[in-house]
Amino acid sequence: MPKLDTRVLSLLLWIPAIQCGVTTEGEYSVLEGQSVVIPCHYEPQYEHYVKYWCRGTTREFCTILARTDDLSSPKDKVSISDDLDQLVFTVAMNNLKKGETGWYICGVEIGSIWSADVVTYTNIRVVDGMSMVNNQVTGEEGETVTIECPYSERYRESRKKWCRSGDWSSCLLTDAGESYEDASVAISDDRTRTFTVTLKKLRLKDTGWYTCSAGKQKMSVQVLVTPRSTDSAPVTSTPSPSQCNRYMPARPLNKDSSHSHYLESWLVCSGVVIILGIAVFMRKLWKVRKQDSAVRQNKDPKSRINKYSGGVTNQPDTTVVFLNKGEKRDDALLY
Repeated sequence: MPKLDTRVLSLLLWIPAIQCGVTTEGEYSVLEGQSVVIPCHYEPQYEHYVKYWCRGTTREFCTILARTDDLSSPKDKVSISDDLDQLVFTVAMNNLKKGETGWYICGVEIGSIWSADVVTYTNIRVVDGMSMVNNQVTGEEGETVTIECPYSERYRESRKKWCRSGDWSSCLLTDAGESYEDASVAISDDRTRTFTVTLKKLRLKDTGWYTCSAGKQKMSVQVLVTPRSTDSAPVTSTPSPSQCNRYMPARPLNKDSSHSHYLESWLVCSGVVIILGIAVFMRKLWKVRKQDSAVRQNKDPKSRINKYSGGVTNQPDTTVVFLNKGEKRDDALLY
C-alpha cells in the first residue's frame, strides 16, 4: 500500500508538466552539418524562472546542455536565450552530427520538491541528403529570384546540378567550389553546404518545376512567374525645371517676350492664309473670263464671216464670163 501511494504522489507531481505550460514543435529534421533553432513558448507565470535545454526522455535522466542562468557555457555548439517580452526561450544547435539524433527537452525549472519542472519534448533527426529552404518561389516577369538548396556535409565534394524537370538537356553542372553564369541563370557552390541558384530576367515561360541535385540526392522546387504589373512598367520621366536649369543659363521671365512670340506665330499663319486665298481667287477669275470669251464667240457667227469676206461689196463691178467646155481658155475676156 505505501508503494502505491508513492506512485500516485509521483504522478501528481508531474501534473503541471502535462498542462502545456511549455510548448514547441514535436519534431525537427536537420541536415548533417546544418543548424537548428527551437523556440520554446511558456506561460506568463513562468517568466522569471530558469529555463534549460537537455537531452533525454525523462527529466531525471536528462543531460543538461544549456541553462539561462549559466552564461559561462560555450555557445559555439549550443546556445540559449530568453525573451521575456515574447514569453519564449530559444535554443540554437550548430553543426549537427548524425549521432545527435534523439529526444530533447525544453524545460522550466520550478525548484521545488513538491512540484515537478514544466517541460515539453521534441525529437531532432539529423539526416543525410538535401533540403529546400522554400519549395515554391514566386517572382514577377523581368525580376530575379534566388533558390537555396542546402546539402549535408557528406555531399560537400559532390557535383551539383540544376535542371528543369522533364528536360534533362537543360541541366547545368558545377563542381564543388565552382560556379556558372550566363544571361538567364547563375549557379554557385561555395562549399558551405548550400548550393545557390539565381534566375535572372524571369520570363513567363520559366514557370515550372526544377530540381537541385547533389550527388544522388535531389530536391524539387516550383518556380512561378507572374505577369509584370502596370505599376512596375518603365516610365520615361520628364526632367524637372530645376534639373533643366542645371544645364541652361538662367534668364528672367518676360511676359512681353511671350506675347511677341504668339504674335509672330499669328502673323505667319495669317500671311499664309491670305496668300492661299489670293491664289484661289485669281484662278477662279481666270476661269470666268475664259468662259465669257467662249460664249461671245458662239453668239456672233456673222462677224466671223464678215471678218474673212472683208470688202467684197466695195470692189469695183467685175464681169466674169465662163467659157463653154469646148472653147479655148485664151478666148476668155474680162471687162
